[in-house]
Amino acid sequence: MAAPNGRIMELPILSNFREGLSVLEMFFSTHGARKGMTDTALKTADSGYLTRRLVDVAQDVIIREDDCGTDRGLLITSITDGKEMIEPLEERLVGRYTKKSIKHPETGEVLVPADVLVTEDMARQVVNAGVTEVTIRSVLTCNTRHGVCRHCYGINLATGDAVEVGEAVGTIAAQSIGEPGTQLTMRTFHTGGVASSSDITQGLPRVQEIFEARNPKGEAVITEVKGEVTAIEEDASTRTKKVFVKGQTGEGEYVVPFTARMKVEVGDQVSRGAALTEGSIQPKHLLAVRDVLSVETYLLAEVQKVYRSQGVEIGDKHIEVMVRQMIRKVRVMDPGDTDLLMGTLMDITDFTDANRDVVISGGVPATARPVLMGITKASLETNSFLSAASFQETTRVLTDAAIRGKKDHLLGLKENVIIGKIIPAGTGMARYRNLEPQAINEVEIIDEVVVTPEDVESTETLVTE
Repeated sequence: MAAPNGRIMELPILSNFREGLSVLEMFFSTHGARKGMTDTALKTADSGYLTRRLVDVAQDVIIREDDCGTDRGLLITSITDGKEMIEPLEERLVGRYTKKSIKHPETGEVLVPADVLVTEDMARQVVNAGVTEVTIRSVLTCNTRHGVCRHCYGINLATGDAVEVGEAVGTIAAQSIGEPGTQLTMRTFHTGGVASSSDITQGLPRVQEIFEARNPKGEAVITEVKGEVTAIEEDASTRTKKVFVKGQTGEGEYVVPFTARMKVEVGDQVSRGAALTEGSIQPKHLLAVRDVLSVETYLLAEVQKVYRSQGVEIGDKHIEVMVRQMIRKVRVMDPGDTDLLMGTLMDITDFTDANRDVVISGGVPATARPVLMGITKASLETNSFLSAASFQETTRVLTDAAIRGKKDHLLGLKENVIIGKIIPAGTGMARYRNLEPQAINEVEIIDEVVVTPEDVESTETLVTE
């Protein structure tokens, strides 16, 4: 059984209700029932708070243009956990635009051309042909400023059609992830508090752990060297194990807790950032040894594992929107010939602009390191001080904005609501504003109908009835 705090109670219940439970067994079984009741009452608030933070971090993500023209794509495969299938390739492919053409692995025939919206039939055909990986347009690789383009987003899951310019996809993503969070909390109520691995390590706390980029419980040790595991030595005096990895770039020695379950054996080939032990990888450590896209794909897969294991299906694109917001900042390491200051935390688009100007004039560009932030910190570090002030730490945010003489460009939804302006979203905006009056004499008359007095009388009779 599981105690109300999630800890497994060490005494199993061996009797049943037919034979009769002892006093202690009865007490333990009611522990589980109480856990279900308290979860329902208290943890619903946690799910609501998660939704609020998700909305805040992504509220300014709007479909801004038709095509951003990016030259990058996301290579996707089925998401698996060991031998368990989490999300098949077919589901990940439906409703996305292809970046490269998908070819038959044996014949080389083009199954789906590049830059085409994949339908269910196309996805089924691709998987049946034996294709295991596909490069698609993704929110993670979109170049659109202050939002996403239609091609990188794909279909609107609410309508089944390609998303329209002006759709507030950030808010949709936040609600799509936050609302099923209530189902994750309630899950213990359905299982009656019986101890299972998913009940203890999964659920809403794990989702919050991922989105807040916290140190995970039972953190896995990762390797910084690509190569071969040469030895695993046990040290009884310190109750630890040492794992040695040898590669072309050097050797790595990793100290692992004695009780940790190993994922590798001597002779295994490992890549940089691979987990040596069971557990969750700290994404900030992964970012130090791998590229940004690898970290984003890891976070996406981890969130899907939690929801899918509880029977909740969420579209990849919603999680992609959130992950992109978490990793949109960079820290300047070397300013080069730019006017930037070393150590400055800034938006990646502003950094790219500063570098472009310097490169055009023949100078040395700045270098920077990507920074992964939790959704709360990312909300407070947004370029809009009105949005940040309305979220948390109002006094600090406004004081900081006043000292720096910040300017709010009112690009998101919240800041426009605060000052009473119309929000810069809505699929009808451009269409309504660009309406052109049409002259009556230009309208083509298809057919002339002659109305007789009898027709008028019969119409009047129908109306009065």
